[in-house]
Amino acid sequence: MTLDSIEGSLKERGVRLTRQRQILLELIDKTGDHLDAEGLYRLAKEKDPKLNRVTVYRTLKMLKAGGLVDELDLMHYGGDQHYYETRLKQEHAHVICLRCGKVEEFFGEPLQRLRKQIESHFGFQVLLARTEVGGYCAHCQTLRAREVEELRTLSAAPAKPDQARRAGQAPRGNRSRRA
Repeated sequence: MTLDSIEGSLKERGVRLTRQRQILLELIDKTGDHLDAEGLYRLAKEKDPKLNRVTVYRTLKMLKAGGLVDELDLMHYGGDQHYYETRLKQEHAHVICLRCGKVEEFFGEPLQRLRKQIESHFGFQVLLARTEVGGYCAHCQTLRAREVEELRTLSAAPAKPDQARRAGQAPRGNRSRRA
């Protein structure tokens, strides 16, 4: 759904599009990020210092109830936080890095095929589909591989004399012989 169609939908419902609501809609639609309410509030406050937190939460509630924005949990990466995006015409999947939290959107025919398969198999009419895929982005895979290698190196390294003493043992080369 485009920003213009969201604005039109609000007007049809008799909801006034205030300057503050306009700012919030533009931020949700155009930042390219999946913002939570607090992130949205911080960005909106930069544009309008008079905007308050209550306005953000009330506006999100109204937009969500009207089916104009989607509320997402994004694999609960941020705990219990919810993230918001405008409803798009084309369904998409959210691909979330479980390490850094990066979110990518995947659009494509496989999602449409899955929808048709579900409808056909279950005799089900799909009205809404949300797909989330969790894993590690390329950058985080590299970091994880490096960390694993460092752990292997550390665990394979022989203990140093001062480490052996801390563990309650005398170093091998300095063990005294008792007669």
